[in-house]
Amino acid sequence: MSDGAETDFRLLAELSADVICRVGIDGAFLYVSPSSLRVLGWKPEEMMKMPPFILVHPDDLSPLTSDVDRIMAPGAAAPLTELRIRKRDGSYIWMEVSRRVVRDDSTEIPREVVLVMRDITERKKLDEKLNMLALTDSLTGLANRRAFDEALEREWRRTLREGSQMSLVLLDIDYFKELNDCYGHQVGDDCLRAVAAAIKGAVRASDIATRYGGDEIAVILPGADASGAREVARKVRAAVEALHISHGSREEAGGWVTASVGVATALARQGGTMQMPQSLLQAADNALYKAKHEGRNRVATALLVASKES
Repeated sequence: MSDGAETDFRLLAELSADVICRVGIDGAFLYVSPSSLRVLGWKPEEMMKMPPFILVHPDDLSPLTSDVDRIMAPGAAAPLTELRIRKRDGSYIWMEVSRRVVRDDSTEIPREVVLVMRDITERKKLDEKLNMLALTDSLTGLANRRAFDEALEREWRRTLREGSQMSLVLLDIDYFKELNDCYGHQVGDDCLRAVAAAIKGAVRASDIATRYGGDEIAVILPGADASGAREVARKVRAAVEALHISHGSREEAGGWVTASVGVATALARQGGTMQMPQSLLQAADNALYKAKHEGRNRVATALLVASKES
């Protein structure tokens, strides 16, 4: 960089609200703008003494370093990167990082990289909030059907990788249509909210409770075997009955709102023929139908052996 270009660069960098850095080919800082103190709490001279990438969150390090060779190639463009940077107080903030490779005018050999880092923490928080809203059922506060579909697929992929098992609980409020017809939709909505809250309180922290549709609630149980899943299903059924929500049109159920529960467990094993995760959902639905057919307010189960190649 010529003396004039160096002066212009420093003037621009020192006036910028972003953190601007020059980084050598070895990854060491050659220059850090004064804004680092305001944004990150680090003085420029402190950052310049640090080893390469030490402030990058460990989970974000691999994507950042994996494309270093690629962006160093002639004519290559460096994409914007979003990653977490550690502040002086130990907390992390999200930053959007743009990278520009500075090359020798005659040989095109890379000489250094200019980084421009912008704090996007508030934007990430807003994105997370909007994403949560998009995946949340507005009535019950549970995850919605879209979230269920994504979680079921994700957890089954994990089950395949680990060669383990997972379970699914499918719950249906008994005679819910009659409750709506007898007391009105407001009471029906209140009932759904109360049932959803009871289920959230009855399942494990790792379980994923979702409103599958209408008065059906599905709970994904990652890693749960058949015995553990049955226990969760029993707790869920009992939690709904313990609400003692009046259902006067069904005296044979004790006059209270109850739920029928189907639970299915899938094992990822060599030689299995069931295709997942659709078969797990179908098995839980069949078990739910069995629970309702046998008198409601009970738990029925199913077990599947699924192919590890599915």
